[in-house]
Amino acid sequence: MSPPQVIVIGGGLSGLSAAHTVIEHGGNVVVIDKVAFFGGNSTKATSGINGALTRTQIALNIPDSVEAFEADTTRSARDLARPDLIKVLTGQSASAVEWLQDKFKLDLSLVARLGGHSFPRTHRGKERFPGMTITYALMERYEELAKANPGRIRAITKARATRLLTDQATGAVTGVEYEQGGVKKQEYGAVILATGGYAADFTENSLIKKHRPELVHLPTTNAEGTTGDGHKMAMAIGAKATHLEKIQVHPTGLVDPADPESKVKFLAAEALRGVGGILLNGEGSRFCDELGHRDYVTGEIWKTKLPVRLVLNSKASSSIIWHCKDLTRSLSMQHYKGRGLMKIFKHGNDLAKEIGVPPSKLKETFDKYNDVARSNKDPFGKKFFDAVPYTMDDEFYVALMTPVLHY
Repeated sequence: MSPPQVIVIGGGLSGLSAAHTVIEHGGNVVVIDKVAFFGGNSTKATSGINGALTRTQIALNIPDSVEAFEADTTRSARDLARPDLIKVLTGQSASAVEWLQDKFKLDLSLVARLGGHSFPRTHRGKERFPGMTITYALMERYEELAKANPGRIRAITKARATRLLTDQATGAVTGVEYEQGGVKKQEYGAVILATGGYAADFTENSLIKKHRPELVHLPTTNAEGTTGDGHKMAMAIGAKATHLEKIQVHPTGLVDPADPESKVKFLAAEALRGVGGILLNGEGSRFCDELGHRDYVTGEIWKTKLPVRLVLNSKASSSIIWHCKDLTRSLSMQHYKGRGLMKIFKHGNDLAKEIGVPPSKLKETFDKYNDVARSNKDPFGKKFFDAVPYTMDDEFYVALMTPVLHY
């Protein structure tokens, strides 16, 4: 007898991970996605994946622990902390990272410390964007398996799920109805919703408009398919939702000087600050702990003099070469500099001119930063300092920043 079918709605990293897990346990699976190809927002992730007590950390002598990761996550979640969920997230983080390494032969040999983390635990590989690299590995493997097992493993694209099917007597979910090419179709089986968030939904029935209307004006980093379809289908059959107003605003979206009002922005990954990038306001001064929580950094941006720039010196940029080097050495520069989102300044005087301040002012900012790095007494509370010293006689990679809807 053939095993029952599992229907995964959404072909991003979450959905593909679920699909591969079903396959590993011998089940039949079909992944449905409303766009032409899998990937979703996951391909845009540019910092990495967090894990505590991983083989990579142990090899690098990083004294992390699950308990430290749990404490950091609880502290970050504040009054919304769910200890049961946090224990799963942190306790299984190493096995998740190593599943990707072992099952899909992924390079996750580099580790960085990002905002809110007490140890370096954000894993990435030596080249390319980690989100794209990880998601493509799962996607390509799924396509191989589907080709080899067409009756058991399937992919349906350009298909928008519109309704969860239920048993009229029990209310149990029995499948999904979707539209493909103007035709309504149905699949039956257990359903896993992996449709992502709703931070790109600006329609009249948008969950953003309903729960956080004051954020609708912000640009988004999200793929066009991120419109809350899973939430809406689940609530339509009586599912209860919680914290729909908790929409995350990320502090560092990249402003395209050629199209500053664009509704969709690329994200300036936290890794750019994690390796030592600093944020300067319109007066050429620091104004926050660059490694603080996202809501804190966002709030400080809204209070300071605009525009805000992310600045990386040569040491910071060289340590994250896949973001910040020339086209011949990095795919990421095609993503940033190649798109006109970053500028290179060969000297601090040139950067000062761009900001509109005297070189002496920028030098003063750099000198103060170097002093607090040496003393570890930052007025903004920053505790970890990489890529110091900052000096005027250096090369800088610089981009304009704006807060963006992220999740």
